[in-house]
Amino acid sequence: MRKRKKGNAGKSSVSFKETVQLSLRGFRVWWGENPELLLSVLICGVVCALTPYVDIWLLARLVDEIAGERDSHLLTVYVLALMSTSGVLSLLCAGLTRWKNVQLACLWHTQNNMFMKKLLSMDFADMDDGHVQELRSRIWQNTDSGGWGLYKLIYSFEAIISSVMSMISAILLTASLFILPVTAGNGRLMILNHPVFILLIIALMFAVTFVAPLLSVKAGSYWVKYADENQLGNRLFGFWLGSLGNDRAKALDVRIYRQDVLSRSNLKKYNPFIPTSKLAKAARGPMGGYQALSGAVSQIFVGVAYIFVALKALGGAFGVGRVVQYVSAIIALSGGLSMLIETLGDLRNNTSFLRTVFEFLDMPNKMEQGDMSVSQNGDMEYDFERRAHSNYESGSTLAGKGYNIEFRNVSFKYPGQEDYALRNVSMTFHAGQRLAVVGTNGSGKTTFIKLLCRLYDPAEGEILLNGIDIRKYNYHEYMQLFSVVFQDFKLLSFELGQNVAGSMNVDSDKAVQCLRKAGFGIRLDKLTHGLSTVIYKEFDGEGVDISGGEAQKIALARALYKDAPFIILDEPTAALDPIAEFEVYSSMNQMIGEKSAVFISHRLSSCRFCHDIVVFHEGRVVQRGSHDALVSDESGMYYRLWNAQAQYYEVKDL
Repeated sequence: MRKRKKGNAGKSSVSFKETVQLSLRGFRVWWGENPELLLSVLICGVVCALTPYVDIWLLARLVDEIAGERDSHLLTVYVLALMSTSGVLSLLCAGLTRWKNVQLACLWHTQNNMFMKKLLSMDFADMDDGHVQELRSRIWQNTDSGGWGLYKLIYSFEAIISSVMSMISAILLTASLFILPVTAGNGRLMILNHPVFILLIIALMFAVTFVAPLLSVKAGSYWVKYADENQLGNRLFGFWLGSLGNDRAKALDVRIYRQDVLSRSNLKKYNPFIPTSKLAKAARGPMGGYQALSGAVSQIFVGVAYIFVALKALGGAFGVGRVVQYVSAIIALSGGLSMLIETLGDLRNNTSFLRTVFEFLDMPNKMEQGDMSVSQNGDMEYDFERRAHSNYESGSTLAGKGYNIEFRNVSFKYPGQEDYALRNVSMTFHAGQRLAVVGTNGSGKTTFIKLLCRLYDPAEGEILLNGIDIRKYNYHEYMQLFSVVFQDFKLLSFELGQNVAGSMNVDSDKAVQCLRKAGFGIRLDKLTHGLSTVIYKEFDGEGVDISGGEAQKIALARALYKDAPFIILDEPTAALDPIAEFEVYSSMNQMIGEKSAVFISHRLSSCRFCHDIVVFHEGRVVQRGSHDALVSDESGMYYRLWNAQAQYYEVKDL
């Protein structure tokens, strides 16, 4: 495998301003997706962080009274107050924690749903771009491997709320520690009252408190340093566990060619979870060292706090109850401050991962620029507002025809490619016409269709609909002009009728009619549940498996059901046997009716019923005409293609 380029996650130059900006923007994203999530974390964090300090304060009063006057009335009050407040706050905290956990349980789903909506809404040209696919993969791998990106913000928000509330409560409980003086006559302990000594103690505590989390953050920075390697290894790990053995489409090749061995070898080479990986070596070396040192420094703070409190108590500054209060509060203060600093450090490390997230989310939809209605420029009555939704209503038919397409000096090359896929293509396609597009593999046929459907825009030249550049039209309206059966079409493991309609709402009569037109009638009659039959078994163990040819017929029925003005078929019979292919083409004119149609096919015999045939070669239109005219031109590409295929169907003497 080739060495991968280093992504955004590997960049270490992160400013405080960028950290704040991207983190705040991330919180706004979460608020837009699920405000209840942030509210539950906030409220639960405040209440649960305050609960132990109420207990500490009451417990200190109780211990002081036991060690002092032992007033039975006060003891009763403190005991009842401690029990009641502890019980009520604990119940409240438990309820809020339950609420918060329910919201956190949806975190993965909410994030992936957000990214999926972005993927489905972005331009196909961007969706098909390798860089976008890499961004998407990095985002998910960052989340899966270390919880980085938007995921990290939620848990950081929880930590910030908890640490800030802990610090506020602890400061209130420890303030008197530095104010209450050691009583006179305690010799050397009197130095504890000196302002300079108090400042030195506070400075020492804060220094230790800052150093510990900074060391922990430094340890965490190795996740950023090795992010790219971890992502690749995690992807291979996920492929090995989640795809290779479970994907039925890969099952045959995996077993015949032992692709599991190849996959296992790559996993062993790039696996971040094994002792020889870079991250594992760092964990045994500097990463682990920084983390261990952080823990050691934290214990120094605990020791300093205990000694200072014990000496002041020994000097008579306060009683044993306050010892409990101060020790608990100081340790909590240190823990809260350490957590806050560590969380801020994590947010800084997380900034690199947020860059990747927002690079993905900020991708503009460049094709949605036009606002002209398609129906304003044609003599076809067609309800585009209704058609823009996935739930096509029943009973819609074409009321006429009137759309003409012109390619004018169109050139195109795919992103990152040097060679043009299409070059200076000029042609006109009239309404109601049957157009066949033929050529060798890689000649530009499918690219021509993608441009026609405006999945891509030309790099040069323009495509006109009734004389107007298609980029000026409403993008979604223009897309609704086409019903397409792509060569690599996909059906979903849902009900047959839903696959045909592309909707939960199915016009049963229309769906059955389209399936019969597409040649699926015999199999349909054998299905016990008819249109309600689930195809494939991903979501229903009683689902029905269908052959490639049957799937192609369903895809053709889906295109007919949409009832769009243009129907485009890319190798529509590639998976059919010769008899089924003959039946489909024999009824093709009846199926299509008055619609405009474009056929792409390697089998030239299937193109004979078309009005016009266009021959592509190396991205250019090299011939155009009827079958009879093209086959009579012995110097042309069509003649060579026709005879190359015809020889396999000729009967020769043996």
